[in-house]
Amino acid sequence: MPDAATPPEDRGAVVRDSIGVGVATGLYGTSFGAVAVASGLSVAQTCVLSLLMFTGASQFSMVGVFAAGGSPAAASATALLLGSRNTLYGLRVAPLLGWNGVRRVGAAHLLIDESTAMSITRPTPELARVGFLATGLSIFVLWNAFTLVGAVAGEALGDPRAYGLDAAVGAAFLALLWPRLADRRNQLVALLAVVVALGLVPVTAAGVPVLAAGGVALLVGVLSRRPDPTEFPEAPR
Repeated sequence: MPDAATPPEDRGAVVRDSIGVGVATGLYGTSFGAVAVASGLSVAQTCVLSLLMFTGASQFSMVGVFAAGGSPAAASATALLLGSRNTLYGLRVAPLLGWNGVRRVGAAHLLIDESTAMSITRPTPELARVGFLATGLSIFVLWNAFTLVGAVAGEALGDPRAYGLDAAVGAAFLALLWPRLADRRNQLVALLAVVVALGLVPVTAAGVPVLAAGGVALLVGVLSRRPDPTEFPEAPR
């Protein structure tokens, strides 16, 4: 039931803002579809990955490991490591949304950076739910639709190396990471992760350096008590 104190125009404003975020984020699914096919996945595999995994950083990391010749185990471990942050989001969002049972399971699949950010900044539980659902559903629908568009377009191009698209995976993942580098601590973590990854490249199998670099970030996150100010751009500091 809607909160009696929440005016309809407030809900409408949250929906408009959330859908705007959904459109901007969902369109980026085109890039994922293209780079996934360039990494060797089929159109069907690419689309299923977006449907079932549905977390951009993990998806890009997985296809990045595949592109580097890594094993499925290394690719899955890297994606799982990056996706582990969603567990922390769940601890913050679950009591705010107040859902149980099937609704809670469904909400878990929509739990990403953007849906979390668009819910925790709301003044009431109802608006938090509206922001979470409007953002999560709009991104889910558009991300998967544009993943298909990007995958079909990428497949039509043929061998990606003929166009220089074999570098697209790294470029796309860097673009996903770039906003996090506004914080000095994140810059130092990124530098340390690069050093660790480059040191392991000559002596380990493909995919292991990426996994180790992700482990650096996870270790810093566990040891540091300071929240990442870039994680939720709209959240109060």
